[in-house]
Amino acid sequence: MLPVLLISVDNTVLSFALPAISRELRPSSTALLWIVDIYPLVLAGLLVAMGTLGDRIGRRKLLLIGATGFGAISAAAAFAPTAELLIAARAVMGFFGAMLMPSTLSLLRSMFLDARQRTLAIAVWAGAFAAGSSLGPIVGGVVLAHFSWGAVFLIAVPFLLPLLVLAPIVIPESKDPAPLRIDVLSVVLSLLALAPFVLAIKTLAHDGVGVLGLASLALALVSGFFFLRRQRRIANPLIDLTLFRHAPFAGSVLANFLAVFSLVGFLFFVSQHLQLVLGLDPLTAGLLLLPGAVLSVLAGLSAAHLVRRVPPRLVIVAGILLTTAGFALVILLRHDLDAGAIAVAFAILSVGVGTAETISNDTILSSVPPEKAGAASGVSETAYELGAVLGTAVLGAILAASYRSAVSVPAGIDPEAARQAGETLGGAIAVAESLSAEQGAALIDSARAAFDSGVGTTSLIAAVLMLVAAVAIQVSMQPRRR
Repeated sequence: MLPVLLISVDNTVLSFALPAISRELRPSSTALLWIVDIYPLVLAGLLVAMGTLGDRIGRRKLLLIGATGFGAISAAAAFAPTAELLIAARAVMGFFGAMLMPSTLSLLRSMFLDARQRTLAIAVWAGAFAAGSSLGPIVGGVVLAHFSWGAVFLIAVPFLLPLLVLAPIVIPESKDPAPLRIDVLSVVLSLLALAPFVLAIKTLAHDGVGVLGLASLALALVSGFFFLRRQRRIANPLIDLTLFRHAPFAGSVLANFLAVFSLVGFLFFVSQHLQLVLGLDPLTAGLLLLPGAVLSVLAGLSAAHLVRRVPPRLVIVAGILLTTAGFALVILLRHDLDAGAIAVAFAILSVGVGTAETISNDTILSSVPPEKAGAASGVSETAYELGAVLGTAVLGAILAASYRSAVSVPAGIDPEAARQAGETLGGAIAVAESLSAEQGAALIDSARAAFDSGVGTTSLIAAVLMLVAAVAIQVSMQPRRR
């Protein structure tokens, strides 16, 4: 559970440090999104490969290597002096983080062979994942109340020290007795598909239709095509595409992806709304999300028992619909989105994510034999991290584009200050401090109104996507007569 908590906390703890990073490092809106996205993007590109590597060299061994590297780079990221160096450190953290996640899930699969024990173990695992994602902002709030933004990266230490001491003692080693060779070209193609795709989303949202955005999109589509074609033709595919012919597996991967897509996208704009629009300090803002974190864990554990009486399909669909309801509440109250409304919306959304994540992960793992657990968990975690990447990239890019189109920057101020104010809400608040009282107040009012108009648009798009996902899962996982 320690690496699960670490990775999930790290995925969301940064969201509450974004306002401070915006004020101190003053990145562009695109760079701000990359600070968040580069870490899960590298994870997503390497998870399946690392899952297969763990099957080959030993899952516990890979877990310890990843934990050591992750801790060292986290400490370096805490003292990054520029946005560019922070992005680079986050990328290397993603490399070592990719060693942690498949190891945890595949070790569970090899330790718990009884179906009921495995379902409960995965429920605890998913509960820790959901709790870590929800607790990230709370932990960030506590840390940021006393230290600078860099301290959020030092949170890794209390997780990693007991892991490095206890893992060799209490975790049994396991490997695949007949492991496949890792196809390096497939790894390269997967990264060439993912990274340019995210770059295309950010560039097209920021600059409109242009050469860089279209070229990135074309590279992503071509690389994705060759990646899929190679997986069908080689004997040791990075992703076994035949698994997706099994409808419950495919539906569960989709549920995994969209549950995290919604959670991370929600946290991206809510963390800024609570601090920069409502003016709450990081600790108070984080504590508002505590009920959601607790309910997420309880929902996952309850789902593990509920699925013995109710078809997994219905449990996953119910989770997705609850997630939709959380976004619907934000849409309804978008003109009066106070702290209480956000806490309630996040609690509803967290119950949905905890429910869907638990059952989707169990379905994914139960579809494969134990010796292939690393590769299957890699697929599951790839869906999770892709959801984290695209939740921020897609919803964050829409929010940023909406903000830029609606904000009104006072005339006559320094061009660089005008650019910063027009890029992000954090930048506008920082610039307002250097203006006259009248101009500063006008800029802050305009920036906050522009930000909240984007929140409504973003939530509507997310809610529609969740409804489409619920229908897709209901259809794909529907029992069929022989």
